[in-house]
Amino acid sequence: MTHIDVRDDTEDTGPSGYAAARLRLLDQEERPGPPRRAALARLTDSWLAGLFEAAAPPPGTALVAVGGYGRAELSPRSDLDLLLLHDGSADARAIAALADRIWYPVWDLGLALDHSVRTTTEARGTAGEDLKVQLGLLDARTVAGDTALATALRSTVLADWRNQATRRLPELAELCRDRAERAGELQYLLEPDLKEARGGLRDAQALRAVAASWLADAPREGLDEARRRLLDARDALHLATGRATDRLALQDQDAVADRLGLLDADTLLREVYEAARTISYASDVTWREVGRVLKARAARPPRLRSLLGGRAGKPVVTRTPLAEGVVEMDGEAVLALTALPARDPVLPLRAAAAAAQAGLPLSPHAVRRLAAAASPLPVPWPAEAREDLVTLLGAGESTVPVWEALEAEGIISRLLPDWERVRCRPQRNPVHTWTVDRHLVETAVRAASLTRRVHRPDLLLVAALLHDIGKGWPGDHSVAGETITRDLATRIGFDRADVAVLATVVRHHLLLVETATRRDLDDPATVQTVAAAVGTQNALELLHALTEADALATGPAAWSAWRASLVADLVKRVSGVLAGEEPPDPEAAAPSAEQERLAIEALRTGEPVLTLHAHEPTAEAEEPEPVGVELLVALPERPGVLPAVAGVLALHRLTVRAADLRAVALPREIGDGPVLVLDWRVAAEYGSLPEAHRLRADLVRALDGSLDVPARLAERDAAYPRRRGVAAPPPRVTVAAAESRLATVLEVRAQDAPGLLHRIGRALEGAEVRVRSAHVSTLGANAVDTLYVTRPDGSLLGSEEAAGLAKTLEEALR
Repeated sequence: MTHIDVRDDTEDTGPSGYAAARLRLLDQEERPGPPRRAALARLTDSWLAGLFEAAAPPPGTALVAVGGYGRAELSPRSDLDLLLLHDGSADARAIAALADRIWYPVWDLGLALDHSVRTTTEARGTAGEDLKVQLGLLDARTVAGDTALATALRSTVLADWRNQATRRLPELAELCRDRAERAGELQYLLEPDLKEARGGLRDAQALRAVAASWLADAPREGLDEARRRLLDARDALHLATGRATDRLALQDQDAVADRLGLLDADTLLREVYEAARTISYASDVTWREVGRVLKARAARPPRLRSLLGGRAGKPVVTRTPLAEGVVEMDGEAVLALTALPARDPVLPLRAAAAAAQAGLPLSPHAVRRLAAAASPLPVPWPAEAREDLVTLLGAGESTVPVWEALEAEGIISRLLPDWERVRCRPQRNPVHTWTVDRHLVETAVRAASLTRRVHRPDLLLVAALLHDIGKGWPGDHSVAGETITRDLATRIGFDRADVAVLATVVRHHLLLVETATRRDLDDPATVQTVAAAVGTQNALELLHALTEADALATGPAAWSAWRASLVADLVKRVSGVLAGEEPPDPEAAAPSAEQERLAIEALRTGEPVLTLHAHEPTAEAEEPEPVGVELLVALPERPGVLPAVAGVLALHRLTVRAADLRAVALPREIGDGPVLVLDWRVAAEYGSLPEAHRLRADLVRALDGSLDVPARLAERDAAYPRRRGVAAPPPRVTVAAAESRLATVLEVRAQDAPGLLHRIGRALEGAEVRVRSAHVSTLGANAVDTLYVTRPDGSLLGSEEAAGLAKTLEEALR
């Protein structure tokens, strides 16, 4: 049992002396990290030992530090985990009085305390019932009192742990899984819990416990450094916030990075993610080994093992060939006995592809050997290496653990040099679930299920892997990614034509979804612009599949049946243009029978009329959700229609996705004056649609002024408490390049909020422009509303006029 020298930090063992010495220690910037944690433990030991001795403890008692304090890993706001151990010979009142003499001074200083009073028998019994107690006792350390008593307890608990390993380790594994379910994976979270999340300090301690069982051991390389990084980050977090917190909140990350001497919050997150990735990978390897050992023990009792195992009692080893130089053994892909990594540069990719295709983990020993011994691939790669990479990417979900094994030993960065720039790179957009590198792998996983839809699945999978590779460089990541992709695709061995296709797909990987959700697809210029950028049917086909895979790998908010239907519609129109067809002229399109019927009724009654009906997904769609609800509104043309309808929809909690406005001229014999027909696509926030007659009644009131829409929206907004968080950037309005011959295009980027389109409509009405159509795209808290506007006579705005309108609208939204 380790005993820490407690005499070098303070001579005064009283509360005031301890508090002052503690404050001085925490203010010493030249002693961060392990030295400060150990010094804080020594200082605390010294104070607590003084309290213990001053209380005149009876014989057979000891004060024992357990858990993190037992490991001498005290962060500035850590709990003190203490056990008052006694042999049962002293009077119960004397033990209680001793406990009070120690616990109360700790509480008086405002320190968090996790305490217990037990005999050795009671401690063993509690540990046998409570796994967390047993884990804490594995790190027991004497602070004061009867060292032999405390040493005997730790030895006994350690023996119990080893004897009960076959029962307790599955419990510990389940505990780790439950914690990961609750707290998520540290290496991907924007606000990670350094202790509880998967790959955090709890998992690092679980690995120590597994090693103490002697049943299995974790990969040692980098593990201690990873623990140190997380502990250092927690220390800095405690000092920056003044709180006992383990959650690295967004608003605290700059201060924590500054205390650690790091460049910025992104650098901090990358260091934290790298540490978590090391611990997570070690956990995967260790728990796999534990499972294998436990399975072997359950299948072969000791006496039977020696009888069935051949000479010297060794078990029979079965090796099943997977590929040249690669075999399956004991549930893992390992190198064959005849494999020669130094003479076979393709072996790392061949082994990875074989493991992923077989759904097997790649043995860490094999990966380590490949990293150390394999010779580099020639450039360009031979065809076999390129095919193995495609096979690895096309394996689906089983690609991920194999890729992580290669990354853990640096093989990926050696194969793809630009990978290092995106490795562990955070994405500060809450829509994104993963870091950049994991997102790229996840996109390839998603693309693997779409390979039957394209003629060149190899190009789809490689494009999926590289589409965001430019995020490691400054500027537009799509532009940077195009250049990097040309270099990497050439390196991988694709011919010039394939390199050009891959570069085009990476350059325009956001084109389809951004165009489909933010532009008027009925405008011929929209379709022709996309066709000119894409160039070929092959690239369009690949882009369509990549768009879906990219969105699905981003997160649940990035893809829906609605977005899928818009992208599919755009692809169909662009495919027609690439085939030589002319896009239809929207000006020549006649109103539908439903639109004409509503227009006639609106002209006859002089009031708004409307219908609501849902659009179901196509038969081929995998998602059962409706692609949206169509709301048709017709009314005699008049000012204020757009803000009135948008405001009423917001009051009824309907989210606007798109709105098309057109004036319909009816035959003179039916009536005089144009009728405005609005075709809206909306979605109910909470799944239920309002009744059409209630919408119409509120719309009538909004138009005649008896319903104050802005006031009602403001009341509802004020009724909801505002959550603390990062302040939203101000709205920005820009004039899009001359993409349309029908209207001037404005792009509004703002924080998404109920009634945003209503406020936009009011501002545009005040500027006396006519809205031809509106297209709403929302990702997380960010909205991009695209507006097609004209002068009242239908002509386009001049450049200065459009710029002035954009500035006016921006000011109105502020």
